[in-house]
Amino acid sequence: MKNLFLRFVGCAFILLMVSCDKLTKATDFITQPTAREIYARNFKTDSLPYTLWKTAFTNALKDSLTIASPYLESGRFNPERFPVYSYDLRLERGRSYTFELQTDTLNPLVFIDLYEKTSDSLAHFNLIEQAEYNSKKLRFSTKKEGDYKIVVQPQLGAQSTFTFSLSSTPAYSFPVAGISEKAIQSYWGASRDGGRRSHEGVDIFADRGTPVLASVDGIVGRTGNRGLGGKQVWLREGLFGNSLYYAHLDSIIARDGQRVKIGDTLGLVGNTGNARTTPPHLHFGIYGRGTGAINPLSFLKQESVLKAADVDTDAPLDYLIKNNVANLRNSASAKAKKIGVLNRNDTIQVLGVVNDWLHISTQGAKRAYIHQSLVRPL
Repeated sequence: MKNLFLRFVGCAFILLMVSCDKLTKATDFITQPTAREIYARNFKTDSLPYTLWKTAFTNALKDSLTIASPYLESGRFNPERFPVYSYDLRLERGRSYTFELQTDTLNPLVFIDLYEKTSDSLAHFNLIEQAEYNSKKLRFSTKKEGDYKIVVQPQLGAQSTFTFSLSSTPAYSFPVAGISEKAIQSYWGASRDGGRRSHEGVDIFADRGTPVLASVDGIVGRTGNRGLGGKQVWLREGLFGNSLYYAHLDSIIARDGQRVKIGDTLGLVGNTGNARTTPPHLHFGIYGRGTGAINPLSFLKQESVLKAADVDTDAPLDYLIKNNVANLRNSASAKAKKIGVLNRNDTIQVLGVVNDWLHISTQGAKRAYIHQSLVRPL
């Protein structure tokens, strides 16, 4: 009888736990808690380590280091110092950005938060995107150019090597077959008609008859032979709500109202319209709904791929300044803004390595970049 009772209690406990788990998942589906809020369930609110972890995150929002895509940094998390990595960056419209952290086999939790800077004096940042719980990757497509901040923080006690990367890809496929943006020879804003107007697009030079392609799925709005653009095709897309303008075509293949996929042929490269005296090329323009012409370059350009360096797990984390004076920069470049100075024998902690530069924290907890040639191991 006693064994039967214990079985009953055990089954009831299991059912209760399953029910609680289902209830939590159902509640989360409605309330959509952030990854940080889910992590907080593991701690008491007055837990000192967790409080220090949250404070480190809050302080990181005040950092002003600047990066740009592509970016690659390698390093080791120091669990004794509550590491947080915070960067300012400007994101361009028409690009898809990927923020990714790779760690070693210990595979700690990592939190990646993307903020948009605001003009609000009380709330300087607005959280707009966050990596999912248990994910080390965040993808974001910008609908508008602006200033942002990305914050990366590992879980409490994380001991791991890491590589943090930022990369981007264009939102649109290149509109001329068989070539790349290297064929662009006239850019946005170039003077036209003796300065009476400026170029609202880019000119992509190619042999006459080269296929002109749909850069995105969409609907052909209209085609025709008219005005400065000569033979032209307008393509409406739904991703950004833009209209794509293909001009100076030698011939038109697409039809009004036709649904097209990326890579479908819309026409052939030519020099009709006011391009009769120039070599064959495609004038490619983008027009936003209610915003007018948009610089197409960010929608098309590719970027170089950076290769991650191996992390030396035996390398020291603490260094001394070996020169009389060492400049601190806000980016990993000698041309970057100077944000401070250190003197001989000042101590720094290395947070990461970017090419020949160190991402560091000073004794006063100031974050900066310093060239490797200016320091020596402690």
